[in-house]
Amino acid sequence: MNAKQYLISSINDSDLPVDEQADLVLGFGLKALMEKAGTYTFLREQFPNAVIGLSSSAGEVYDMEVYDENLALLTISFDKTTLRHQAINIQDSPDSFSAGADVVKNLMADDLQHILILSDGSLVNGSELVKGIQSIIPDHVSITGGLAGDGADFDYTLVGLNEPPTRGRILAIGFYGKNLRVAHGSFGGWEPFGLERTVTKSSGNELFEVGGKNALSVYKEYLGKYASELPGSALLFPLSIRIQDGDGYLVRTILSIDEEKSSMTFAGDLPEGSKVRFMKANTDRLIDAASVAANTCLASFDQFKPQVALLVSCLGRKLVLANRVDEEVEAVAQVLGEDTVIGGYYSYGEISPYQKGGPCELHNQTMTITCMQEID
Repeated sequence: MNAKQYLISSINDSDLPVDEQADLVLGFGLKALMEKAGTYTFLREQFPNAVIGLSSSAGEVYDMEVYDENLALLTISFDKTTLRHQAINIQDSPDSFSAGADVVKNLMADDLQHILILSDGSLVNGSELVKGIQSIIPDHVSITGGLAGDGADFDYTLVGLNEPPTRGRILAIGFYGKNLRVAHGSFGGWEPFGLERTVTKSSGNELFEVGGKNALSVYKEYLGKYASELPGSALLFPLSIRIQDGDGYLVRTILSIDEEKSSMTFAGDLPEGSKVRFMKANTDRLIDAASVAANTCLASFDQFKPQVALLVSCLGRKLVLANRVDEEVEAVAQVLGEDTVIGGYYSYGEISPYQKGGPCELHNQTMTITCMQEID
């Protein structure tokens, strides 16, 4: 396996070489650059034989730093691993669950090792998408990825597979072969705060009441001076949802609010009867969490030496960390070592199992890492 990185500020970037050996190109970047006429054509000319997956982002990871308003490319040439891919549009499916099932239904095979998902981040219910995928794919096949971003604008997002990226797109890339090791780690570092409350009225990913009270009113009361800055300020104060019959929890971030309906829409479901708590951030704990996620990857296999690592972090973490955001990428690099090529992006949601061998989940506000190594 051979992995490389490139950072592009313009499609006229003359330093980008033609690479006929690249099997996979993952590109994350500014939405305006993604939808600029000629961007995909330029990439196809430079990587004529590659599967090209593109996603708009809320920040790009390149060479242990976080950038904005660029296009970061992570290219991989495999020695013994093969790929298959599929894409659909959420607008052609009845719901996000069906879209998840449809996008992977032709990927299952005996030697399938891993599936990477890149999804629209504004039209798709991420948790339902993941449930749909898992209705087809068994737990022993790892699934990771993320939802596209749009900076802090929350307008619309773009994803494309071997085509110019468009709204509503969901792509799945399958990795096949017995020589591929894939490890994953996901950790948040947010601190639960205040009383645990029960969701008393919700519909999918739209929340109406907690503890019998209007959820939006309770949330605004909690946010105080930040309430006037919703939904953007919600990235600084997510909700945790306790995993059923367990001590762990998932984090949920608000995507939008509806003042007329007095409701909040999240990136994933908050089922009625589930237990939620408000959360707050500590910058040092967020950075430490990135190290935990990286160490989780290394612990997945004996003598595991990842050759490439895909980082999907969350816009909320980026806003909280501010000028320290590079430190969470550096924390990952320090754990994985200098021989691991690191790339990725900041998202509206992260996709990963909560633990090794467990079912895949939609996460928010986590550092999620996917590491790969080809062995003899």
